[in-house]
Amino acid sequence: MNLGFNLADGHPTAFYVVHGILIAVNVVLGVVLGIIGWRAVRGSGSGSAGGAALKGRRGDGG
Repeated sequence: MNLGFNLADGHPTAFYVVHGILIAVNVVLGVVLGIIGWRAVRGSGSGSAGGAALKGRRGDGG
């Protein structure tokens, strides 16, 4: 990134603030959606064995 050169280009500082916020929001959304997708893929491969594992983890004795 060549921010110093771009600032000399005549763009106001608000331009960079707004675009920085947009980039940050996009990165956060990407991470959240990636986590949701990873959990969905990881959870879908377990089949019925995952249900049995959940029953044992409830704390009600099975």
